[in-house]
Amino acid sequence: MSKKLLLGIAFGLVMGGASVATSTASAQESTTYDFEDDLVTGDLVRPDGEMLQVRRRGRRASLIRVREHFIPEMLKSVENL
Repeated sequence: MSKKLLLGIAFGLVMGGASVATSTASAQESTTYDFEDDLVTGDLVRPDGEMLQVRRRGRRASLIRVREHFIPEMLKSVENL
């Protein structure tokens, strides 16, 4: 059963590739698009109302701690290997 399934998938890929090859041949024809001139007008949009000011949060201590003895501890762990 699995051989038939693999054969069907392979056949589908080959046939899909063939259809892509034929569609690229027709895509090589030159296509020209002609757009008419359109005038685009617009205004600068700004928010109405007053500026809001947000109170800043307080400064907090960092939760990241620097391990001062990290390198010596790493060297001790590999000495026994």
